[in-house]
Amino acid sequence: MKLIVAATGASGVGLTMRLIDALPDSIDTYLISSENADLVREKEERMTSFRDEQIAAPIASGSFGADAMLILPCSMNTLAKIAVGIGDNLTTRAAAVMLKERKRLILAPREMPYSAIALENMLKLSQLGVVIAPPVLGYYSHPKNLEEMENFLIGKWFDLLGIEHALYRRWEG
Repeated sequence: MKLIVAATGASGVGLTMRLIDALPDSIDTYLISSENADLVREKEERMTSFRDEQIAAPIASGSFGADAMLILPCSMNTLAKIAVGIGDNLTTRAAAVMLKERKRLILAPREMPYSAIALENMLKLSQLGVVIAPPVLGYYSHPKNLEEMENFLIGKWFDLLGIEHALYRRWEG
Protein backbone atom coordinates (compact mmCIF):
# COMPACT_ATOMS: atom_id res chain seq x y z
CA MET A 1 0.00 0.00 0.00
CA LYS A 2 1.15 3.54 -0.82
CA LEU A 3 -0.09 5.84 1.96
CA ILE A 4 0.19 9.61 1.99
CA VAL A 5 0.09 11.15 5.46
CA ALA A 6 -0.21 14.93 5.70
CA ALA A 7 -0.01 17.04 8.84
CA THR A 8 -1.60 20.48 8.73
CA GLY A 9 -1.60 22.78 11.70
CA ALA A 10 0.44 22.19 14.83
CA SER A 11 -1.94 20.80 17.43
CA GLY A 12 -1.96 17.02 17.24
CA VAL A 13 1.27 16.53 15.31
CA GLY A 14 2.57 14.22 18.06
CA LEU A 15 -0.32 11.89 17.26
CA THR A 16 0.68 11.97 13.60
CA MET A 17 4.17 10.83 14.47
CA ARG A 18 2.82 8.06 16.74
CA LEU A 19 0.65 6.83 13.85
CA ILE A 20 3.62 6.80 11.50
CA ASP A 21 5.70 4.90 14.05
CA ALA A 22 2.91 2.28 14.35
CA LEU A 23 2.61 1.66 10.60
CA PRO A 24 3.76 -1.76 9.42
CA ASP A 25 7.02 -1.76 7.45
CA SER A 26 5.11 -3.05 4.43
CA ILE A 27 3.33 0.32 3.99
CA ASP A 28 5.07 2.78 1.63
CA THR A 29 4.62 6.05 3.53
CA TYR A 30 4.89 9.55 2.08
CA LEU A 31 4.73 12.44 4.55
CA ILE A 32 3.67 16.00 3.75
CA SER A 33 4.30 18.52 6.50
CA SER A 34 3.07 22.07 6.55
CA GLU A 35 5.33 24.81 7.83
CA ASN A 36 3.17 25.04 10.96
CA ALA A 37 3.45 21.33 11.64
CA ASP A 38 7.25 21.71 11.91
CA LEU A 39 7.86 17.98 11.48
CA VAL A 40 11.19 16.30 11.01
CA ARG A 41 11.61 15.83 7.24
CA GLU A 42 12.98 12.31 7.33
CA LYS A 43 11.56 10.27 10.22
CA GLU A 44 12.59 6.85 8.95
CA GLU A 45 14.30 5.43 5.89
CA ARG A 46 11.08 3.80 4.70
CA MET A 47 9.30 7.16 4.54
CA THR A 48 9.66 9.83 1.90
CA SER A 49 9.02 13.33 3.18
CA PHE A 50 7.91 16.44 1.30
CA ARG A 51 7.31 20.05 2.28
CA ASP A 52 3.85 21.45 1.53
CA GLU A 53 5.27 23.95 -0.96
CA GLN A 54 6.67 21.13 -3.15
CA ILE A 55 3.57 21.17 -5.37
CA ALA A 56 5.38 19.32 -8.19
CA ALA A 57 6.22 16.29 -6.02
CA PRO A 58 5.26 12.94 -7.59
CA ILE A 59 2.45 12.37 -5.08
CA ALA A 60 0.62 15.36 -6.62
CA SER A 61 -0.14 13.27 -9.71
CA GLY A 62 -2.81 10.66 -10.27
CA SER A 63 -0.26 8.54 -12.14
CA PHE A 64 1.72 8.15 -8.88
CA GLY A 65 -0.86 5.59 -7.78
CA ALA A 66 -1.35 6.33 -4.09
CA ASP A 67 -3.88 4.01 -2.46
CA ALA A 68 -5.00 6.27 0.38
CA MET A 69 -4.37 9.58 2.09
CA LEU A 70 -4.84 10.58 5.73
CA ILE A 71 -4.64 14.20 6.82
CA LEU A 72 -3.87 14.17 10.55
CA PRO A 73 -4.36 16.66 12.00
CA CYS A 74 -6.50 18.42 9.43
CA SER A 75 -6.81 22.14 10.01
CA MET A 76 -10.11 23.84 9.18
CA ASN A 77 -8.23 25.87 6.56
CA THR A 78 -7.08 22.70 4.78
CA LEU A 79 -10.53 21.13 5.07
CA ALA A 80 -12.16 24.23 3.57
CA LYS A 81 -9.69 24.35 0.68
CA ILE A 82 -10.32 20.70 -0.15
CA ALA A 83 -14.10 21.25 0.04
CA VAL A 84 -14.00 24.00 -2.59
CA GLY A 85 -11.30 22.49 -4.80
CA ILE A 86 -8.35 24.74 -3.99
CA GLY A 87 -5.09 22.90 -4.66
CA ASP A 88 -2.56 25.58 -3.77
CA ASN A 89 -0.12 23.38 -1.84
CA LEU A 90 0.99 19.75 -1.92
CA THR A 91 -1.52 18.61 0.71
CA THR A 92 -4.56 20.09 -1.01
CA ARG A 93 -3.30 19.05 -4.46
CA ALA A 94 -2.74 15.45 -3.31
CA ALA A 95 -6.21 15.47 -1.71
CA ALA A 96 -7.72 16.70 -4.99
CA VAL A 97 -5.98 13.83 -6.78
CA MET A 98 -7.42 11.33 -4.26
CA LEU A 99 -10.91 12.74 -4.93
CA LYS A 100 -10.62 12.65 -8.72
CA GLU A 101 -9.14 9.14 -8.65
CA ARG A 102 -11.85 8.03 -6.16
CA LYS A 103 -9.25 6.82 -3.68
CA ARG A 104 -9.59 6.68 0.09
CA LEU A 105 -9.22 10.15 1.66
CA ILE A 106 -9.53 10.46 5.44
CA LEU A 107 -9.56 13.78 7.27
CA ALA A 108 -9.03 14.05 11.03
CA PRO A 109 -10.18 17.58 11.89
CA ARG A 110 -8.58 18.74 15.11
CA GLU A 111 -10.54 21.78 16.22
CA MET A 112 -13.69 21.88 18.29
CA PRO A 113 -16.35 22.98 18.59
CA TYR A 114 -17.08 22.90 14.88
CA SER A 115 -18.56 26.02 13.30
CA ALA A 116 -21.56 25.74 10.99
CA ILE A 117 -19.21 26.49 8.07
CA ALA A 118 -16.85 23.66 9.07
CA LEU A 119 -19.80 21.27 9.43
CA GLU A 120 -21.09 22.25 5.98
CA ASN A 121 -17.64 21.61 4.51
CA MET A 122 -17.45 18.23 6.27
CA LEU A 123 -20.92 17.29 4.98
CA LYS A 124 -19.97 18.25 1.42
CA LEU A 125 -16.76 16.22 1.60
CA SER A 126 -18.54 13.25 3.17
CA GLN A 127 -21.06 13.30 0.33
CA LEU A 128 -18.09 13.14 -2.07
CA GLY A 129 -16.80 10.00 -0.33
CA VAL A 130 -14.27 11.56 2.03
CA VAL A 131 -14.18 9.92 5.47
CA ILE A 132 -14.37 12.47 8.28
CA ALA A 133 -12.72 10.82 11.29
CA PRO A 134 -11.78 13.28 14.03
CA PRO A 135 -9.84 12.02 17.05
CA VAL A 136 -12.80 10.95 19.18
CA LEU A 137 -12.11 8.50 21.98
CA GLY A 138 -14.17 5.32 22.43
CA TYR A 139 -14.37 4.74 26.15
CA TYR A 140 -15.37 1.10 25.71
CA SER A 141 -11.67 0.38 25.18
CA HIS A 142 -11.11 1.43 28.83
CA PRO A 143 -7.93 3.44 28.23
CA LYS A 144 -5.77 3.82 31.32
CA ASN A 145 -3.38 6.48 30.04
CA LEU A 146 -2.61 8.79 27.13
CA GLU A 147 -0.73 6.10 25.21
CA GLU A 148 -3.75 3.78 25.28
CA MET A 149 -6.02 6.66 24.19
CA GLU A 150 -3.71 7.36 21.26
CA ASN A 151 -3.52 3.65 20.39
CA PHE A 152 -7.32 3.58 20.18
CA LEU A 153 -7.39 6.56 17.81
CA ILE A 154 -4.57 5.21 15.64
CA GLY A 155 -6.28 1.82 15.57
CA LYS A 156 -9.53 3.38 14.35
CA TRP A 157 -7.68 5.16 11.52
CA PHE A 158 -5.89 1.90 10.68
CA ASP A 159 -9.31 0.20 10.52
CA LEU A 160 -10.43 2.80 7.96
CA LEU A 161 -7.27 2.17 5.93
CA GLY A 162 -7.60 -1.61 6.09
CA ILE A 163 -4.39 -2.00 8.11
CA GLU A 164 -4.41 -4.92 10.55
CA HIS A 165 -3.46 -4.13 14.13
CA ALA A 166 -3.93 -4.98 17.79
CA LEU A 167 -3.74 -1.44 19.15
CA TYR A 168 -6.94 -1.44 21.20
CA ARG A 169 -9.43 -3.81 22.74
CA ARG A 170 -12.39 -4.31 20.43
CA TRP A 171 -16.01 -4.01 21.56
CA GLU A 172 -17.22 -7.38 22.79
CA GLY A 173 -20.90 -6.58 23.40
